[in-house]
Amino acid sequence: MPRTGAQRATTRRPPPRTSGLLFGLGLGGFVDGIVLHQILQWHHMVSARTPPTTLAGLEVNTLADGFFHLVTWLCVVAASITTLRAWRQGRLAPSYSFHVGLVLAGWGVFNLVEGLIDHQLLGVHHVRDDLGAPLSWDLGFLASGVLLVAAGWALHRRGARTLEARSVA
Repeated sequence: MPRTGAQRATTRRPPPRTSGLLFGLGLGGFVDGIVLHQILQWHHMVSARTPPTTLAGLEVNTLADGFFHLVTWLCVVAASITTLRAWRQGRLAPSYSFHVGLVLAGWGVFNLVEGLIDHQLLGVHHVRDDLGAPLSWDLGFLASGVLLVAAGWALHRRGARTLEARSVA
């Protein structure tokens, strides 16, 4: 026996968290690459190992920045695909707080991974290579990641509670 619209509404699944987190990872990477690499030129992807002070060094860094942007673009494409799949499956649309919270949390995860792996473990660049890589800028970048994850997750949880109420109503 076919289900009525009311019965279908009570069993609709919430939107996936993956979409918002992937959007946040990708958009956070774009902000980092566009603002810090290109506009402010504080660092490039491998500027601590290959200084961009010569044409050859700048070419290496520009190529590395390009691959970095390709990965962030792929995150946004993957987020778009997961969003479309959820829509086609009839899942609930995310509220703004559900989605924006995940985007902020994903951006924070980007900052934490970038800050811990690229800045601290691998040392391929630091936030301010143009100033000789002072640790305070790297620590501030990590702190921004923690704040983005905490604020984003709190906002997301508020939106998730709203969706839970909506999914059974």
